[in-house]
Amino acid sequence: QVQLVESGGGLVQAGDSLRLSCAASGRTFSRSAMGWFRQAPGKEREFVATIAWSGGSTRYADSVKDRFTISRGNAENTVSLQMNSLELGDSAVYYCAATAVTYSSDTPSRPQSYSYWGQGTQVTVSS
Repeated sequence: QVQLVESGGGLVQAGDSLRLSCAASGRTFSRSAMGWFRQAPGKEREFVATIAWSGGSTRYADSVKDRFTISRGNAENTVSLQMNSLELGDSAVYYCAATAVTYSSDTPSRPQSYSYWGQGTQVTVSS
């Protein structure tokens, strides 16, 4: 059974940092792009960041560029999201995702490109 399990969410104040982690099991994702999306109440799921299978390419949403950093540990089958200078608008449920396509240098930003999803972890930023 394939599982992606996020952790690290919580309640923080604006300006604080938080690190999200996603651990995969059931299959290896070391050859797949992995990404982070988020969804706030009443809004559609939106792209946050993604990293190619090799770790050599990354892509970020404009709203998080220069504040968030995505990284991966292929040996550990994990992906992380370091979030700095958090803003109120960053509050959302954050989801980890992985593509079924392997060995691609693409860094897809559409949710439809991802076949595997975690259950999400809540991030709440207060003023």
